[in-house]
Amino acid sequence: MSLWRRIRDAVAGGMRQRVTLAGFGYSLAIAVVCALAFASGNNLLFLLLALMMGMLLVSGFLSRLSLADLELDIAFPDHIPARRAVPGVMKLKNDKTWMPSFSIHVRGTPGSVYSSHLYFPLLAGGGTVQESIQVSFEKRGLHSKNSFLLSSRFPFGFAERRVEVTLGREVLVYPCLDRQPGFEEIFGFLHGEIEEQARGRGTDFYRIRPYEALESARHVDWRASAHTGELQVREFTREQEPLVEVFLDLGVVEGERGFFELAVDCTAYLVWEVSSRGCRVRLRTQDFDVTAPNEGDAYTMLKYLALVEPKRAGKIVEPGREESIQVVFSPHPESVAAHGWHRALLVGLSQLGTSAARGGESPAGPQFDHRH
Repeated sequence: MSLWRRIRDAVAGGMRQRVTLAGFGYSLAIAVVCALAFASGNNLLFLLLALMMGMLLVSGFLSRLSLADLELDIAFPDHIPARRAVPGVMKLKNDKTWMPSFSIHVRGTPGSVYSSHLYFPLLAGGGTVQESIQVSFEKRGLHSKNSFLLSSRFPFGFAERRVEVTLGREVLVYPCLDRQPGFEEIFGFLHGEIEEQARGRGTDFYRIRPYEALESARHVDWRASAHTGELQVREFTREQEPLVEVFLDLGVVEGERGFFELAVDCTAYLVWEVSSRGCRVRLRTQDFDVTAPNEGDAYTMLKYLALVEPKRAGKIVEPGREESIQVVFSPHPESVAAHGWHRALLVGLSQLGTSAARGGESPAGPQFDHRH
């Protein structure tokens, strides 16, 4: 920052000023009156010139005073996914107990989480106003500096004074939980596997379905069979909910960061969708291993995924001993499969799309490699 800008910021107190069209017109009128006054020597014109310049000075003083001692804060929700609009509450407080603030505009700076515009015509001295807003974070991670712009053209609109306010509060943003191309195909596979494992011989009734070849006749429901005219079988739920085991490989080299971010989003999507359906989920990486709901919940996993970073090298962990539905996200799925993940649904660069992994558009339909 130049020395002049530092001096200007110190004098202005962080405020900026932009002359409006009305301000340009008023300045032109002052110049014309000034020229006529000096050309004619008319005292009335000098008096008018002094009045116009006094109004200009008073306008700048009142505009600066209106923006002074304003405190802005935003209450964010506890759980925020990336790229999804979430509700928040904006609070604007006037710390001047002796003077109100007039005509205050609030908007987000370029790249801010807030893209709309709020207008407060009057904020009483010592008063606080609050409004519901929608905020959206573009990327996952820890966000600590969100900037907003307060502006006012009070009282005459000759100039617009602006002051930038930066919130120091840290906000943790989860990966994106919205469906993206390829995610539905993965979850469709998992849904079929979960339904298959939900069949069991527990004590809770699950459903009545048509008889399949080579099944034991002791589970035939003869009453339902007589009603439909076809053999029907009673199914019972398994004694324990199915377990979905997801392994996210952190061993990502330079040039594969795009794939890693997409894999994190897909992992978060699966964790959220599977856990919301009441199934058990085990999320594993080279430095993380948590099973929900026994050792944590979906939010525990999302908090980890919000901050996870790739590693250039990492030891591939082996799958758990418990029977599970396995999903692997890795840029090198063949090497992961060699470490015991041969039954897993392998999702690599070609499955999520090489162009998407490198920051481009994803192909129309991924082809998944599952080895059950």
